[in-house]
Amino acid sequence: MRSVERAYRLAELREAKQLNQTELGDRIGIGQRTVSKIEHGEIERSRLETIRKYVEGLGGEVEVVARFGDEAFTIA
Repeated sequence: MRSVERAYRLAELREAKQLNQTELGDRIGIGQRTVSKIEHGEIERSRLETIRKYVEGLGGEVEVVARFGDEAFTIA
């Protein structure tokens, strides 16, 4: 359920930038169908590079954090 909520938030961010799925896909070099999959919660099946492009296309940054109990390490 959390992945669907997060994906919905990505769609909201895209819409706030006044971009449709096709426009964002063209901007970042992926198809509209891939944008749609990300926004429908299929993030786990998406490549990290694709998600990075999506987020950067909206002006953001991706940070990858590995958590081990109380410890967290930024790895990308």
